[in-house]
Amino acid sequence: MIRQLSRPHRNRGDRIFQGWTWLMAATVLALIGLLLYELVLGALPAISRFGFGFLTGQTWNPVSGQFGALPAIYGTVVSSLLALAIAGPVGLLAAIYLAEFAPPWLDGPLSFLIELLATIPSVVFGLWGLYVLVPVLRSPIETTLHNTLGFLPLLGCTPLGLGMLAAVAILALMILPYVTAVARDMLRAVPDDQREAMLALGATRWEMAWKAVVPYARSGIVGGMMLALGRAVGETMAVTMLIGNRPEISACLFSPSYTLASQIANEFTEATTDMYVSVLIELGLILFAVTLILNGIARLLVWRVRSKS
Repeated sequence: MIRQLSRPHRNRGDRIFQGWTWLMAATVLALIGLLLYELVLGALPAISRFGFGFLTGQTWNPVSGQFGALPAIYGTVVSSLLALAIAGPVGLLAAIYLAEFAPPWLDGPLSFLIELLATIPSVVFGLWGLYVLVPVLRSPIETTLHNTLGFLPLLGCTPLGLGMLAAVAILALMILPYVTAVARDMLRAVPDDQREAMLALGATRWEMAWKAVVPYARSGIVGGMMLALGRAVGETMAVTMLIGNRPEISACLFSPSYTLASQIANEFTEATTDMYVSVLIELGLILFAVTLILNGIARLLVWRVRSKS
């Protein structure tokens, strides 16, 4: 009897459920593989013609057939990292307040409003940024920074409103709810024993939250920030409306720029030749590769944080 109980019987329903879950997992992998295949197939003419020079080229002139992806890659990486540098600390501090300090009557409404930001379409963010954020950035923020700190390369160009700074600001606002929501859930999942032990040693509530709760949940917090970074890398409409759409590399935050996603969205309808279309598809392939690299780095960071814990 004991031997029979140690080997649970797998009925037909268990086998069907196992096969169904395996099929769904295989379907996801097949879709990713099909997407990669189509991107490579569409980008093959551009890859054959321009080779590795496409990644390092800075000239984008469809009329003369010169294409370089480096300005778009630069704009994608810089705008995403700067947006995360702004939204990361703000989102983490907001999550600490919601999880540890907010009274119950305020926790619910604030959490709802923060999560509501994630449901707003990107085109709405773009319109708000175009008509509200850009005029405020142009004057007084960018004008004041240029007049006082214009000797710095980051602030030395003419304030336009539209440009890298506007795209960074709107991206930071868009990824803020992802950072806050994930970090809040991770902090709430920390066992109360961690809090009680720190308080028993004489720590204040802030010391308890920062030195006991946050380190315990840091792997989840890092994972949430990487998720937000992936969201920033792939954002299209809002960035297209605010970044200025100029294929150049500039150290100044006020100058117009391009990202991979915004360049594809802005120029795909204007592609009149097969090579032009292939070049834009190759930009999509590069964006796909950047996303995979960021996901790999995120996994590595989470693994290293967990191993240190």
